[in-house]
Amino acid sequence: MDIKNCESLEEAREMIDALDEKIVELIAERNAYIKQIAKFKKSVEEIKADERIEDVINRVRAKAIELDLNPNLINDLYVRMIDSMVESEIEEFNNAQRF
Repeated sequence: MDIKNCESLEEAREMIDALDEKIVELIAERNAYIKQIAKFKKSVEEIKADERIEDVINRVRAKAIELDLNPNLINDLYVRMIDSMVESEIEEFNNAQRF
């Protein structure tokens, strides 16, 4: 990670705001792929994919530890994000089944 050494509070806040925009864009991109995945699934049970969710959580927790970030924070963020995206994927799946 290449972190800029900010010279003021305002500059640090600007950097945070820019990162927040990127984070939201990345989450939206992730969600778009989640919606695509729905077309490859055959059932709602397959969408829930507990083993895959566990793998993702373990991977991001390990990355958090590697980056000296609280793994519990990342765990909680990902659990919430994945829960929401699973709901979105189920909705996408159900919509595709109607046609």
